[in-house]
Amino acid sequence: MAEPPEFVLYSSLTKQKEVFKPKIPGKVGMYVCGVTAYDYSHIGHARAYVAFDVLYRYLKYLGYEVTYVRNFTDVDDKIIKRANELGEDPLSLSNRYCQEFLIDMDDLHCLLPTHQPRVSDHMDQIRDMIAQIIKNDCAYAVDGDVYFSVDKFSSYGKLSGRKSEDNRAGERVAVDSRKRNPADFALWKAAKPGEPSWDSPWGPGRPGWHIECSAMSAHYLTFSFDIHGGGMDLIFPHHENELAQSCAACSETNISYWVHNGFVTVNDEKMSKSLGNFFTIREVTKLYHPLALRCFLMGLHYRSPVNYSIEQIELASDQVYYFYEALQACEEALARVGNLNETTESNSKKTQIASEAQKLQDDFKRKMADDLHASDLLTGSLKDVFKYINTSVTRLKKKMQKKEQLALVQSLIAVQKEAMEVLNVLGLLSDLPYSEVLQQLKDKALTRAGMTEEVVAALIEERAVARKNKDYARSDQIRQDLEAKGIGLMDAVGSGPTTWRPLVQLAKEQAII
Repeated sequence: MAEPPEFVLYSSLTKQKEVFKPKIPGKVGMYVCGVTAYDYSHIGHARAYVAFDVLYRYLKYLGYEVTYVRNFTDVDDKIIKRANELGEDPLSLSNRYCQEFLIDMDDLHCLLPTHQPRVSDHMDQIRDMIAQIIKNDCAYAVDGDVYFSVDKFSSYGKLSGRKSEDNRAGERVAVDSRKRNPADFALWKAAKPGEPSWDSPWGPGRPGWHIECSAMSAHYLTFSFDIHGGGMDLIFPHHENELAQSCAACSETNISYWVHNGFVTVNDEKMSKSLGNFFTIREVTKLYHPLALRCFLMGLHYRSPVNYSIEQIELASDQVYYFYEALQACEEALARVGNLNETTESNSKKTQIASEAQKLQDDFKRKMADDLHASDLLTGSLKDVFKYINTSVTRLKKKMQKKEQLALVQSLIAVQKEAMEVLNVLGLLSDLPYSEVLQQLKDKALTRAGMTEEVVAALIEERAVARKNKDYARSDQIRQDLEAKGIGLMDAVGSGPTTWRPLVQLAKEQAII
């Protein structure tokens, strides 16, 4: 048997794929920057956390013991501003949206991280790190504020590739004449009236944005760990500043792989709250199954931008329906063969892992090992395997020699098992029965169509009467009207009942709000 391919991961620091070698054999430490909790999260956030959930799941699949840390920023200018607008306590507001975020992540099948630290619970670690940076002569206090001195860190800019002249003041941060260098950034902000504050050696105040992640990652993973991740927009200034702070606090700082996911775009422009061109996760999952959104977000390689469109979510939803429809049909077919199914399970593993199952397993290992090309699986070998499942289920309904039937059932069991394992690593396998997931997908289609199951059933009955009366014009009109609303009728062979399934509407570009 061929050796499994080495896992390579693209690092933004070296600008190339690197063979993954954890610092401690068998164990992985991973820190991913979390949300600033002041509103419902949008699908740009979902892209990041689905991408790193796939990485988390894959590392676990490879047998690693993973310590996954994803923080919550619950102390921030945006939180304070929103809380003041609503007349609410900032920590209360952020706590509420932290809980809403966790609901969204659960809907999207994102596994819970090992730790989910909040800034407000780690003030001691933050103050201690700032004090150490000052002691190491890389920061200075001015009127209750503390600034990091970029001139004291010669490697500043090595992550983003930016030069010192690129760091013009006044673009992202207001110009402050008290700074020794306009590019210096805040580690601690002096308290202002009406804002939450904590005591410190420099006076009451709160942390700057960047220091929180340096302090919390060091607290849970030490200064030397394997993976630090987030969206590409965090490379500068957030991760650049994190790297500088951590190195200034501890000369042993060493993060092996800086990993960043691509944006979700709208009309080729980054989706963000500041631009006002965003859709929340809730707005999308009100009309589409969360697994459809997850599948859409995985539709391109995690480092590539994904352009938001209803058409693409429609296609992703149809793909998820196709997967679960095939799995259900396979389950029902194997249940029908009964004792034959039990006999095949006792056969040798060497025989079971033949042909189509082996192809999927090999392709899965190859694509995932190459910087997590999950999108290639969705459009390639995984799709082919489900086509094979459907073809095999159809063949099982026909008469055949027992030996031939045994071989087919045996192959089907192996393929089903492998497909489920791949779906599980991709986070697309639900714990619910297949029939329940299919019904959920149909319920979302009904919501998009503005219809109920009863209305569709009545129209199916009316169409059946029209066909019986040879009123084919009315029969065709009912079918076409339902298709226009995303409802596809499926006429059974013979005298069976007409059923329906969600239908892709490629020309449909309706608003989702």
